[in-house]
Amino acid sequence: MTPRPAGPSTLLAHGIGSQHDLPISPFYAFAGAFTALFVSFLALGLLWSASRFRGDRSGLALPAGFQRVADAPATRTALRGLGLAAALAVLLHLLLGPDDPARNPAPGAVYVLLWVGLVPASLLLGPVWRLLNPLRTLHRLLARARRRPPESGRPLPPGLGQWPAAAGLFAFTWLELVSPDPASTTSLLIALTGYTAVHLLLAARFGEGWFTGADAFEAYSGLLSRLSPLGRRHDGRLVLRNPFHGLDATPERPGLVATVCVLLGSTAYDGYSDNPSWINAVQTSPLGRTPTATLGLLASIALVATLYCLCAGATRLVSGPHPRPLTAFAHSLVPIALGYLIAHYFSLLVTEGPRTVSMALGTDNGPDPSPPLGSGGLAALQVIAVVTGHILGVIAAHDRSVRLFPPARAVAGQLPLLALMITYTIGGLSLLLN
Repeated sequence: MTPRPAGPSTLLAHGIGSQHDLPISPFYAFAGAFTALFVSFLALGLLWSASRFRGDRSGLALPAGFQRVADAPATRTALRGLGLAAALAVLLHLLLGPDDPARNPAPGAVYVLLWVGLVPASLLLGPVWRLLNPLRTLHRLLARARRRPPESGRPLPPGLGQWPAAAGLFAFTWLELVSPDPASTTSLLIALTGYTAVHLLLAARFGEGWFTGADAFEAYSGLLSRLSPLGRRHDGRLVLRNPFHGLDATPERPGLVATVCVLLGSTAYDGYSDNPSWINAVQTSPLGRTPTATLGLLASIALVATLYCLCAGATRLVSGPHPRPLTAFAHSLVPIALGYLIAHYFSLLVTEGPRTVSMALGTDNGPDPSPPLGSGGLAALQVIAVVTGHILGVIAAHDRSVRLFPPARAVAGQLPLLALMITYTIGGLSLLLN
C-alpha cells in the first residue's frame, strides 16, 4: 500500500492514508484467506480433540533475579515517573506549543506513540500501560496527600467490569476518527483534561482498582498483552509462555465483548472512512458531517457486535446451553483485532512515530518520512496480518470449544464461529483491497 499524499494533520486525524488500490489481486487474496481458514478448521477438527491451553497455570519461570528487579519498588517508581513525565511533556506542548500538528509533537504522541505504540509494547512486554499510567500515579500522589491507601474506596458496582473501558475506547476513537479537528491542541487538551478529571474523581471514590476495568488504555494494553510471550502465572511468577495460554487466561468480565467490538468496529470504520463514496455521503448529509460520521462509527461497531452475538446464539443452539455464551469465545476476537490494528496502523507507526520523537527533541530537520515497505510488500503484510489474526482466532475458539462441549458437538458448534471468521475476513480484506 502506498498512502495517498497527505500532510501530518491528515495522517494524525485519520490514521494512515488511503487503504485502497493495493497492488494485489483480490481473487488470490480471498482465495488464500478462505483456503487458510478452511484448512485450519479441518485440521483442528481432525487432530485437536482435547483442550491444550492452560491459561495462567502455564509458562517457564524466569530467573528469580530478573523477577526481583522487575518487581522492585525502585523499578516501579521509575516507570511511574517516566509515564508521568511523558504526560507532563505532552501537556506542556498542548498548552505552550503551536496549534499545528506539523510543528507540535503532542498530537503524534497521543495518536501514534500512545495509541499505536501500545500495540508492539504490549505484545513484547505485557500490560505496560498499567505500570506507566500517569492517572494511577496521580491517584497515588493524591491518596498520599489525603493520608489514605490508594486502594481504599467503596466496592465497585457488580457487573461493571470493562464497560467503562469500552465507553472510553469509543470516546477516544470518536475523537480520532469523527471529531471535526482531532489534531487541534484545544480539542486534545479538553479531551485529556476531561478524561483525567473523571477518572481521578471515580478512583477517589472506588480506589485504585477502578483503573483496571475502567481505564480505556489499560484495558486496551491488557487485551493485547494476552498474546505476549511474557506473562504472569497464577502464583505471580513472571514466565515465558505460549501466547495462546495467555489468551486463554483472558478474564471473562462484563463488557469484554463490548471492548473488543469497539476495537474491531472502530478500526473497520477507519478503513472505509476515506472511501470517496463515504466522504461524499458525509459531506452531503442533511444531518451534517459530525452527526453522520458518528452514526457511521456506531453502525460499524454495532455490526461487529451483532454478528458476534448472532454467532454466540447459534453456537449455543448447536452445541447446547452454556452459562457464558457471549463471553466464552470473546477472547478469540483479540487476535483478529490485533491483525486489523497491524494492517491499518503499521505504516503510521514506523513513519510518523520517529517524526514525532524527532519533533519532541527538536531535531526534526530531515525530509518527510517515507513508507518502510514498497506498495507490494505493505499490501502483503496487511493481508497476512488480517488472515493470520483470523486463523489464530479459529485456534483459540476451537480449544475453548473442545473444553466446554461434548466431543460430538464441539466441532459442529464451531461452524457458526467459522462463518463469523469468514464474514470478518471478507470485510477486512474488502476494506484493504477495494
